[in-house]
Amino acid sequence: MLAYGGDLNPNRILLAYSKGIFPWFNEGDPILWWSPNPRAILYPKDFKISKSFARTLRNKQYEVKFDCNFEKVVKLCATVPRKGQVGTWIVESMQKSYNIIHQKGFAHSVEIYFDGALAGGLYGVSLGAAFFGESMFSLQKDASKIAFYELSQFCQNNGFDFIDCQMPTKHLHSLGAIQISRDKFLDILEASNQKPTLDGNWGKL
Repeated sequence: MLAYGGDLNPNRILLAYSKGIFPWFNEGDPILWWSPNPRAILYPKDFKISKSFARTLRNKQYEVKFDCNFEKVVKLCATVPRKGQVGTWIVESMQKSYNIIHQKGFAHSVEIYFDGALAGGLYGVSLGAAFFGESMFSLQKDASKIAFYELSQFCQNNGFDFIDCQMPTKHLHSLGAIQISRDKFLDILEASNQKPTLDGNWGKL
């Protein structure tokens, strides 16, 4: 943790991301700002596909969309229960700020639909050649994993340097994420910041 306080002004949040910092706090706590060490990142080309997951992708019984239902994705990330987790850090004030960032063209959602119903997805922020993943949800087996895979494909096809996964976890490691030091992360982030941002509605690309 680097600091506490301030506000969730969308411009402040975007500036924080450009410096490798993000807000993360529980309801009732002061706003906390983090830059973890080590940092988890995924190089898009390195997404790991297990044999069982490969079958899921081959069956292609899902539809993927970008930026069609951002607000609902954020709401579901905040409300869908997670094993071993009580409550959410995606509080109402956080949701409002990211919705504005989305309207500005810098926050994006990846949405997975089965039979026309939203079954999983993720959202995050795009700046320069980096995508900063924030949260994901799943209402159906593998739906959030499919969203992460589709994001990695999109990032690979559109010249992104890396996907920031923030905190290292076993699940992220199983999908190809690696740990790097904060110093190294800030170096590659600085280089990515020099590249143009793919902003706007990704669903219309």
